[in-house]
Order: sequence, then structure tokens, then C-alpha cells
Amino acid sequence: MVNFKQEIAKEIAEVTNLDSKELENYIEIPPNSDLGDYAFPCFKLAKELRKAPPMIANDIKENIKIDEKIIEKIEVVGGYLNIYVNKQTLAKEVLEDVAKNKEKYGSSDIGKGKNVVIDYSAPNIAKPFHIGHLRSTVIGGALYKIYNFLGYNSVGINFLGDWGLQFGKVMAGIKLWKDEYDFKNDEMSSILKTYIRFNKEEKEKPELTDLARAEFKKLEDGDQETYKLWEHIRKISLENYEKTYKLLNSKFDSYNGEAYYNDKMEPVVEELKEKGLLKESQGAQVVDLEKYNMPPCIIITSAGTTIYATRDLASLEDRMNTYNFDKAIYVVGNEQALHFKQVFATAKYLGIDEKYTNGLKHVPFGMVQLKTGKMSTREGNIIKLEDLLNEAIEKSKKIIEEKNPNLENKEEVAKMVGVGAVIFNDLSNNRIKDEIFDWDIMLNFNGETGPYVQYICVRTKSLLEKAGYIPNIQDVDVSKLNDEDSKNIITTLYNFNQTLNNVTEKEEPSILARYLVTLAEQYSSFYNNCHILDQEKEIKDARLYLTYMVKTVLEKGLNLLGIKVPNKM
Repeated sequence: MVNFKQEIAKEIAEVTNLDSKELENYIEIPPNSDLGDYAFPCFKLAKELRKAPPMIANDIKENIKIDEKIIEKIEVVGGYLNIYVNKQTLAKEVLEDVAKNKEKYGSSDIGKGKNVVIDYSAPNIAKPFHIGHLRSTVIGGALYKIYNFLGYNSVGINFLGDWGLQFGKVMAGIKLWKDEYDFKNDEMSSILKTYIRFNKEEKEKPELTDLARAEFKKLEDGDQETYKLWEHIRKISLENYEKTYKLLNSKFDSYNGEAYYNDKMEPVVEELKEKGLLKESQGAQVVDLEKYNMPPCIIITSAGTTIYATRDLASLEDRMNTYNFDKAIYVVGNEQALHFKQVFATAKYLGIDEKYTNGLKHVPFGMVQLKTGKMSTREGNIIKLEDLLNEAIEKSKKIIEEKNPNLENKEEVAKMVGVGAVIFNDLSNNRIKDEIFDWDIMLNFNGETGPYVQYICVRTKSLLEKAGYIPNIQDVDVSKLNDEDSKNIITTLYNFNQTLNNVTEKEEPSILARYLVTLAEQYSSFYNNCHILDQEKEIKDARLYLTYMVKTVLEKGLNLLGIKVPNKM
């Protein structure tokens, strides 16, 4: 497919004698199609060319060699060149590329031979999966799928919180109160109740803390009975989480959690010592990061124990050796921003190859909070993600019963729509923003939502089913797609691959979510303004093929976000 940005950059480079690759990076897509398909800001050339931007723009326009098959016209507006591509060429390129690649349209081999490790979800075992885990899970899951689609080898890691004093509390609580809860029929819930109770009673009974420490010490020392209980809790937790992961279409290649790195931290500590990087500070062993204008990174606490930074350094070296990654992404809340800066800086001090340290990236996101404040498992004020998803599914069922009571497979459709609403609601928001959890907002099925995009996609499927065929590309006359709605859709379809590249450049799935809303709205306008099935065959075939292309991209885009699309709604 013609790379219009590349072609435009080459032509501007001929006029200005500047590097075309650099010029290509300057080319923008205007916010309004009236301003062209592409815009080139000449302000960025003013210093180098020693001319005023409007003068540079006029010079380029006057001297550029326009291939009319590529560029239809160029206008100068202030210091900008507004560039309009040839819509017939654009349409022909998009149609042929969709026909060639079908459901792989928009994919690429840009990531061929490159490994991307994505650390996401990472709940603490012995606790239910609550809505605080949703963001990491769906953001990481979307990135996993999109990187794969662009040719990378994605490795999904669920770095489980499966070690620490909290498990001493859990195990002590189970042993104290195992006869007071229904462990036989509702084990996960009973485990949580004992944990919450332990934390509450611990405030008035300090001896419980000592009991928890003793239980965890037994676990660390390899006591067989204690280890078996911990192993069982981990197994039960994972079985519980898998139900939710299945609903969210999330996939992981590794569940190596904190416990996995118990015997891998000491070598890291020794390496830091050998390189003279550890210093004592208030009884703790730290790495001085003054060079990076950061507080020191604690490696060994004043109590002599390892800490999260120690585990993350150990896991980093392990992932480096296991996966030979080009990029290692950590999808972890914004509150951990300093922690990762410290870990990444310490990795550089360790002398880890720049190939790996340059590929380290923390992908932060805002918190999900209740209207009443921050959630806390210890206090028991959490909303289980399973409950949220079931509520969304139930709401979807009610809407289906009202609007389409005779729909087949209502249960399955309700599941796709309800879960899709929750995922899309999260991913359509910029990840860095905090979210105040609100049932009404989360389960709103109107406006720029997942169910709306699903509905438009289902509409395209229904139309193609009603027509009874998808035209052969050889039978499609692109000149019949000359109305404004069709042109807008084709331009948006052309930008699908670039949209996915933008997602991975910024690690921001909301870019794709917003793109899908735009495409759905454009098709809705096309559907309302342009008759399809009652037209003469040439127009009918062209518009049917446009419908097929929209269906292909909407469905693939939603799938990349982890959302399934029903055949009927």
C-alpha cells in the first residue's frame, strides 16, 4: 500500500534538501478533514532554512513536483502546507490491501524477530480479583494482542503477589478460625474473610502480628505443612482468577510470581556488593541514585529483608536471560512511578547491556476508586471484578429482553456485550487518568461505548448477510465511492495500521478505542445517508465492499482490545 506520508516527505526533501526521514516525522494528520489529509508545519524548518514559515510553505508549494496520482492539491495556510491526497488512489490502495490481507489488514512485520515482555495484572493471591486489578489486566492484555498483530513476539507475565508477611496472616487466620467459615463450599471467600478479620483483630491484639511472622518464617524455612497450605492457597486463587481472565480474554505465558525469585535475589545483592554499589543508610543497604536526582533505592531493609526493588532486579535479569527482550513493559499503577525509575537506574549501575535497559518501560495508569474513597482489601471495602462483570452481563440480558426478546444465544450475546462494555469503558479513557468507579457510568450502553461499536459492527454483518454475498474486488468500481461519507471512511481505514503503531509508541490503547468510535460513527452516517441494497449493481457492490471493510476493521480492532463481537444483537 502506498505510504502517502513517505511520498510527501520525499517530495519536500527534494525541494528543501533536508532528510526525508526527519521530514516524515513532522507530517501531521489535521484534526479536521477540511484542512487536508496531511499537514506539514513549516515552523520546524524556519531556523534551518532561515526563512519565515509562510515563505517556506509557498516555496515548497511552488517547486514541489506533484504526482497527481498521489497528491490532488496543496494549499498554504499560514505556515502550514495542507496536503490533499488523491482519493481514487487512496480508495484503490485500501480496497486492494483489504482484499489481499482480509482479517490481517492493518498488521505488519515491523516487530519481526523482536520480543516484548509485558508484565501485567499481577494480583495478590489469597484475595479476590477486584476492580482495582481491571486496569492493569485490560491495558496489558490489549498491548499484548496489538504487539503480536504488528509482528512482535509478545510474552505476557503475570507477576503474582504470592510471598510476604500477608501470607503469614492468611495462614495464621485459617488455622485460628477454620471451623468458623465454610471452607468446603466457598473457599476463596472464606480465605478473604479470615484475612480481613485478622487485620481488624490485629489492631487490638499485637500478639497476632507475632503469630503471622512465625507462620511466614515457617514458610520461608520450608516447613512442609505450611508450604503445602501456601501452595493450596495459590492453586485455589489461580483457579478463581482464571474464570475472570477467561471472561476478559486475557492470556499469560508465565505466572512466575514473587516466590519464584526467592533464590534469585541473593546473586543480585552479591553483584551489587562486588561492584561497590551498596551503601549503608540508617541500617538499610541502598544504592545511591543522587546522580539521577532520585532518592536511594533500598535493596535490603534495616530489618535485613529483601524488598520489591530486589525482586524486580532479580526478575529483570531472569527475563533478560530467558526472553532476550527488546522491550520490557511494566503495566503498574502510577503510584509506583518512582519505584520503577529507581529500579531502572539501578539496572544501569549494574552494567546491564543498554540493549535491555533502553527497552525498559513503566506504563503507569490512574487508580480506580470508589465514590467513598480508596479501596482496601484489609478493610473489606472492595468490589469484586467477577461481580462487576456479572452485573454487566445481567444488565445486557435485560436490554436484550426489552429490545430483541427472540434473539438466539441471548446468554452468549449478553456476555459479549456486558464484558465488552466494561473493557471498552476502561480502555477508551486515557490510562493515566484516575477513575472514580460508578456503576451508572461503567454500565452505560449509550454514546461512545463498547456496545455502540459492537452494534455498528453487527449492523455491517447483518447487511452483508441480507445481501447474501461479498463482492469480488475485481467487480468493485472505486469511482462509485465518491460521496463524502465513503471518502471519510476510506481515509480512516487507511490509518488503521498507523493507529496501531501509535498505540505501541505511546503504550496507549485508548488511541485504538477512540479510532473505533470514529469509524463506527462514520459508518453510521454512511448507512443513514447512502442507500446500499436498492442501488444499481456497480454502486451496490462498491458500498457492500466498503461495508465489508468496515466490518473487518471494527471486529479486528475490538478483538485487539479483548472484546468479542456477536453475529446478532
